[in-house]
Amino acid sequence: MSMNQEALDKMQLRQNYRNVWHTDLINTIQDHTPYCCFSLLCGPCVSYLLRKRALYDDMTRYICCAGYMPCSGKCGESKCPEFCLFTEVLCCFGNSVASTRFLLQDEFNIQTTKCDNCIIGFMFCLQQLACIFSIVACIVGSEELSEASQILNCLADMVYCSVCACMQTQHKVEMDKRDGKFGPPNVMAVPPTQHMSRIDQAVPPPVGYGGQPPYMQQYPPQQPYGYPPAGGPPPGYPPPAEGYPAPGVYPPPAYQPAYPPQPQPGYPNPNPYPK
Repeated sequence: MSMNQEALDKMQLRQNYRNVWHTDLINTIQDHTPYCCFSLLCGPCVSYLLRKRALYDDMTRYICCAGYMPCSGKCGESKCPEFCLFTEVLCCFGNSVASTRFLLQDEFNIQTTKCDNCIIGFMFCLQQLACIFSIVACIVGSEELSEASQILNCLADMVYCSVCACMQTQHKVEMDKRDGKFGPPNVMAVPPTQHMSRIDQAVPPPVGYGGQPPYMQQYPPQQPYGYPPAGGPPPGYPPPAEGYPAPGVYPPPAYQPAYPPQPQPGYPNPNPYPK
């Protein structure tokens, strides 16, 4: 199977994910302002730290772009993973952020909400529009188009940097949730209605967060008190009472009645008038 087919299969599988991010892109600035500012000012450093944390600080598991690019596994990552990760976040910053996002989504079965998709799509469209304006301005040679393309490029760069900062803050919050920094998860809480899955959805395998929650574990059914176990009583159940014959043997061999009754020693003859 080719790399492109595997990527398409993973994208289709993500459509069936049922978990959601702990916080969406809009609320990251309001809820985690300091870290969002840190991600905005030093994006590559944050991307390096988050990828290393996503790998549980085990750099032997590192693969370039988390295995989502054709070059993954072909850059000598096993020899010097720290240097390869440094090169990735510095030269391919956007891919490093997206790869960490895909890594977390596949590990915890996290879907991307429609609002997050709209924000990311707007960022891509604005970058494409700025690129088209720059090409047209170079071909036509108009100063007005050139100034408009420069303004549009600055706007696209601002949106790109802010969205990447919010995404990295979102990743950090999700790993805080994974590492238990928000306390133990409330497994009995009912998910919101808009995030509950349909019956016809394919259920992904339980990955991350310790597998199945305790309330979904299966236990053997308990038998009612006073009844034999399922499948019938065991041999010899119930046990015969003391002084009674065994089941299926009646009358007992030691007792053979005779007619007419015979006189017993010390008792009068029960039949004083024999025929």
